[in-house]
Amino acid sequence: MSDLAFAPGDAPRTSNGATVVHADSQPFHYVSAAPFDPYAVERMTPTQERFYMASQWRMMWWKLCRHRVAVVSGAVLLTMYLSILICEFLAPYGLDTRNTDFIFAPPQRVRIFHDGRLVAPFVYGFDYRLDMANLERVYTPNPEKRQTIRFFCRGDDYLFWGFIPADLHLFCPARGGQLFLLGTDRLGRDLLSRMIYGARISLTVGLLGVAVSFTLGILIGGIAGYYGGWTDILIQRGLEVVQSFPHLPLWMALSAILPVSWSPLLVYVGITLILGMIEWTHLARAVRSKLLALREEDFCTAAVLMGARPARIIGRHLLPSFMSHLIASATLVVPGMILGETALSFLGLGLRPPMTSWGVLLNEAQNINVVALYPWLMFPVVCVVITVLAFNFFGDGLRDAADPYH
Repeated sequence: MSDLAFAPGDAPRTSNGATVVHADSQPFHYVSAAPFDPYAVERMTPTQERFYMASQWRMMWWKLCRHRVAVVSGAVLLTMYLSILICEFLAPYGLDTRNTDFIFAPPQRVRIFHDGRLVAPFVYGFDYRLDMANLERVYTPNPEKRQTIRFFCRGDDYLFWGFIPADLHLFCPARGGQLFLLGTDRLGRDLLSRMIYGARISLTVGLLGVAVSFTLGILIGGIAGYYGGWTDILIQRGLEVVQSFPHLPLWMALSAILPVSWSPLLVYVGITLILGMIEWTHLARAVRSKLLALREEDFCTAAVLMGARPARIIGRHLLPSFMSHLIASATLVVPGMILGETALSFLGLGLRPPMTSWGVLLNEAQNINVVALYPWLMFPVVCVVITVLAFNFFGDGLRDAADPYH
C-alpha cells in the first residue's frame, strides 16, 4: 500500500508528517543585488596571490635563497668578481713593483695592540741577514720598527683598466716601510698584489670559456635533439669521440701548438677557446635530451603547424623551457675551466708572463725545495680551492632550485 495519508482540506502528507510538494508549485527564489564576482569563493590573500602567480624565475630565486650554502657561495663569487673590476685599487703594490731588498720575504702579521693599547693596524719591519751556512735569507721582525698601515692612500702609479692613470690604493705600507701580508717572490714582488691582479685573468677565463661551450652546446645539441634520426646519430658519435680523449693531455697538446710569437692577449684568447671547445659536450648532451622530450609536446606541434621555422621553435619555445637547467649546468663547468687554465699555466703551457694568473703564480712553486723553504708561494692554491668549491656549491643550489619536481 501507499504510505501517503490524506486529511480533509490539507495538502498530501507522508506517513512521517512531511509535506508533499507538487511539481507545479513555485518555490521561493532569492536573487542577490550585489555585483557578480566569479572569484569571490576562491579569492586569494595577497601572500597567496604573490606565491601562486609567481613566475618560474621568481620561484627559482626563492628556492635558491633557502639553500644557505649556495647563498654564501654566491656571495663569495660575487665579491670575487666585483673585486676584479677594481683590482688596481685593492692591491697595495703595482703588478710589477719590485722590492729588491726583500726577496722571498715571509708574510708580515698585522697587529692592532702595542704596549697593551689598541692602536691603528700596523706591522713590524724586518731585520735582514744572509745565512751563509744554509745559503738563505733570514728576515726577523723588529718590534722597534712599527710601521702603521695607511688606508685610502697614494702609492704606486697604475693605469686603471690600462687607460686611466691613477695612484689611489685601498691600503698602503707606511712611508719608507714595507707591507707584505702574503710575502714576496723571487723578484721581491708582493704576492698579495699579484694574486689580486691574477684573479682578473683566472676568473674571466672560466666565464669566457663557458660562453664558448654554452654556444656550441646549444647549437649542436639543439640540432641533434630537434631533428633526430641520422643527424642525431652522427652528432652523438662525434660527441663520444671528443669525450673519449683525456682532457688534460688534450689541453696540453692544443696549448703546445700555440705559436710562441703570439702576444699575451692572443695566448689568452687561444687558451679560452681551447677550454671552451672541449667542455661543450656535456651541455650538448643535456640540450639534446631535453629537446627530444619537448619536441613532442602540444605547444611545439602547434608552432610547427603555424609554420614556424625550426630556429624559431628551438630559440623561442624549446630552449626557454629549460634555460634554468642550462644555467645551472654551466655554473658547474666553470670550475673545470679554471682548473684547466691553472694546470696549463702551472706546467708552462698556458698563459705566460707578463700576464699574471693564479696558474702563472704557481709556476714558481714547481720546485719542491722552493716550496719547503718558502711555503707562502703556495697561497694561490687557496684562491683556486675557494673558487672551485664556491662554484660547485652554488651550482648545486641552482640545480636544485631549477628542478620543478624537487
